[in-house]
Amino acid sequence: MEKLSKALHQAPPRPIKVIQFGEGNFLRAFTDWTVQKLNDEADFNGGIAVVQPLPVGLVDLLASQDFLYTHTLKGIKNGEPVKEHLLNDSIVSAVNPYTDHAGYLGLAAVETVKIVISNTTESGIAYEPEDTLEGPQKGFPAKLTALLHARFKAFGGDPDKGFVIIPCELIDRNGDKLKEVVERHAREWQLGEAFEAWLGEANTFCNSLVDRIVPGYPRDRIQEVWEELGYEDQLVVESEQFNLWVIEGPAGLKELLPVDRTDCNVLFVEDMTPYRTRKVRILNGAHTTLVPVAYLYGIDTVKESVEHPVVGKYLAQAVYEEIIPTLDLPKEELESFAAEVMDRFRNPFISHQLLSISLNGMSKYNTRVLPSLEAYLREKGALPKRLVFSLAAMLVFYRGLRGEETIPVNDAEDILELFRKAWAAFDGSEEGCRSLARTVLAHAPVWTADLTALPGLLDLVVEYLGLILEKGMEEALQEVLL
Repeated sequence: MEKLSKALHQAPPRPIKVIQFGEGNFLRAFTDWTVQKLNDEADFNGGIAVVQPLPVGLVDLLASQDFLYTHTLKGIKNGEPVKEHLLNDSIVSAVNPYTDHAGYLGLAAVETVKIVISNTTESGIAYEPEDTLEGPQKGFPAKLTALLHARFKAFGGDPDKGFVIIPCELIDRNGDKLKEVVERHAREWQLGEAFEAWLGEANTFCNSLVDRIVPGYPRDRIQEVWEELGYEDQLVVESEQFNLWVIEGPAGLKELLPVDRTDCNVLFVEDMTPYRTRKVRILNGAHTTLVPVAYLYGIDTVKESVEHPVVGKYLAQAVYEEIIPTLDLPKEELESFAAEVMDRFRNPFISHQLLSISLNGMSKYNTRVLPSLEAYLREKGALPKRLVFSLAAMLVFYRGLRGEETIPVNDAEDILELFRKAWAAFDGSEEGCRSLARTVLAHAPVWTADLTALPGLLDLVVEYLGLILEKGMEEALQEVLL
């Protein structure tokens, strides 16, 4: 079978308009898809130069396929299940700054570049004290600082040659935080007042929110996929149909990215806070609330969970009765968004494994679910029993057993050690449940505060923990639903 290359598809020449830090599945199925749509439908005529953020990555593989790859979108579109293959040809170059630092800095002199995009994981926007201007730099903000300084020098500080920088890392106020670290590097590297002024005045750091489920490379079905495509592609990426990109930035950004001439769901807003809160609390919060309950029930995927008569009912009650009432947006808008989320969870084409969502489950509960729990308690004067039940189920999940089957719990070593010791000391008694729950709920590194101080929370967690251990998840969940 022939391999994907320009022999199969000759991409049109395009000037580089976007520098992209990251070459993984998400960016290729989200931002690169957006650029492709702009090229195909809005005469954007822009190419992407990819920068590999880590020493090991995909730029060599991208080059071997002449920067081409197939994006398969599967899901509900206009109410109907749709599957489509799109050949993306918007990437025009790629560089590894660890092996070609001069080539990387050379991107700064490309006059047509207007936009910088990144997704270097949540830990990517971090200060690395050992990084220097000479490089190669380890941290993404340090790489960006060096690139911006090279840009400043290449164009003599021209105020029209700054970048619009749109990070896609899943942290709150990602643009603000990236700018803060870049400015710190500029000061500590003593790059000069003129550069620091240009950095703040000629460049725009946007906060953004991204939303698309991207399972990625279909490794277990790849031969079948290649047969369907008619060629071999080592970079196939699969995603759902749904997408949402909320960008907090200046009004002129619409002219730079004319997405209004496409069907891309990109919103330019003055304040993205309501959109972030809605997504984190409902979509991400639903995922985190669901995982320990459904998995201990014996279910393995999100789709199975949502369609299950008991677990699906539990999740719907948690979302509609305990999460939505705590959010400060119109009820109709929130319920419409929640219904759309549930449809996405039912996507017949995507097998979203619960275990893949369980990574770092404790910190996810803290950021995605706990704010809803605390708001419900504050506003209603009572605890949201399904969200508390999920917390109790999380404690059982971290024991690492589903019946006789070992659960591959994946979290930071200090969290895993906390649970190892807590469960090793557990004697099966009610007081043992209380001791275990108190140990976890008071563990400061996990939570923003000592959760044992929340009125009634420890008692209810202990009650549900005992119920799950004594009767099993199926019977325990039935009692909570009554």
